[in-house]
Amino acid sequence: MTTEIKVPVLPESVADATVATWHVQVGDKVSRDQVLVDIETDKVVLEVPATADGVITEISQAEGATVLGEQVIAVLAEGEAAADSAPAEAPVAEAANGTVIDIVVPVLPESVADATVASWHVAEGDSVERDQNLVDIETDKVVLEVVAQESGIIGKIIHGEGDTVLGNQKIGELSAGATPTVASAPAASKYEAISADELASPSVRRLMAEKGLTAADVQGSGKGGRISKEDVEAALNKPKAAPAPAPVAAPVQDLGERSQKRVPMTRLRKTIATRLLEAKNSTAMLTTFNEVNMKPIMDLRAQYKDLFEKTHDTRLGFMSFYVKAVTEALKRYPAVNASIDGDDIVYHNFFDISIAVSTPRGLVTPVLRDADQLGMAGIENGIRDLAVKGRDGKLAMADMQGGNFTITNGGVFGSLLSTPILNLPQAAILGMHKIQDRPMAVNGKVEILPMMYLALSYDHRLIDGKESVGFLVTIKELLEDPTRLLLDI
Repeated sequence: MTTEIKVPVLPESVADATVATWHVQVGDKVSRDQVLVDIETDKVVLEVPATADGVITEISQAEGATVLGEQVIAVLAEGEAAADSAPAEAPVAEAANGTVIDIVVPVLPESVADATVASWHVAEGDSVERDQNLVDIETDKVVLEVVAQESGIIGKIIHGEGDTVLGNQKIGELSAGATPTVASAPAASKYEAISADELASPSVRRLMAEKGLTAADVQGSGKGGRISKEDVEAALNKPKAAPAPAPVAAPVQDLGERSQKRVPMTRLRKTIATRLLEAKNSTAMLTTFNEVNMKPIMDLRAQYKDLFEKTHDTRLGFMSFYVKAVTEALKRYPAVNASIDGDDIVYHNFFDISIAVSTPRGLVTPVLRDADQLGMAGIENGIRDLAVKGRDGKLAMADMQGGNFTITNGGVFGSLLSTPILNLPQAAILGMHKIQDRPMAVNGKVEILPMMYLALSYDHRLIDGKESVGFLVTIKELLEDPTRLLLDI
């Protein structure tokens, strides 16, 4: 037996409410009178308790959603129902041509509350193969792929791109073993029969009713013709006698008119923005600079790169030298390898180095574990694997967690000098830059040398100026005499 979980009756003066916080997720067992969700109005927060013991089988309105009084927001299966049972309204056994399999969000890590449907790679009615990627689910740090468990036909997509979803939440259906039929509706017409209730949120429907508009009067700009408040306002501002929207090829009459595009931030971009502001506002960050002569390393690479690649099946880059130098410097200056936790200083006796990697979604910092135990080839292979995962969107949560110190190399993009910002809760970050030939005074003579600026940003609450300068000078000395890295002196 299933029970609908509804928004409480709202006071007459309250038009709608917001889903503030879910205390449970799909699959959770709950007890009678246990608080399931907080509903926030303009004035108060209402608690919605469970009316019976059971299992949460569906959550249809995520945190942040606008809801109306007595609107159904979830389903509870009473009794000792299995956590993975399908919602009552979803057929589990057989469809017209096959077995219906729920497409669900993967289990999210403990530190991740919810996720966003980033991109559907299929549409309703599409044929798919087993293990084909159906949809990307974006969390604060990584993108999770949801693949087809069996070959078949996509039957229904419940949550579209941009929707907020929870772990194990059903977002679509797959008819396993099904084949396309002649009677299937063509893709172009699959939204023709969708009602206004499905095309617009409650607040948008209410606005349309107030303005005397129907779904036919408004041109939805969202996926599948979804209607937003901006679409309603555009319909209201359109002249009564105005013709249908002009084709793309029509000339623009007002040459002085400028356009702009508004898109929501991705979860990763919002997380980056929040963390950068937190680092700036919650630390006493300073940056110290130095420069290093890269000629010794460049000569060493030129001499041994072919033999190194033949021996280890990986190229000899600059990053292995940087990581080796940083690891050695961290051993000598433990405060730089530490972090602040409340009123405590946590000294780390291991050397996990975060490597800044640029991806199509933004800058991420996957972690190279136990760098002190890796040789040059091991470091190069580790960094290469992280870079490939980042490029292909394959980084997992385990790749991103931890890290005691960060290296970022803006030089690959041509940066000559920068002040990198801390990667909390770490206490320091090293910025590498472009290697550029510059005239330098050597033994009273001018020589043209390949020079690179180093920048160390650090939290002055933990690291004193003497330590920061000594740490950076150590890196400079090790890079200018790379033999010392190999001899550990």
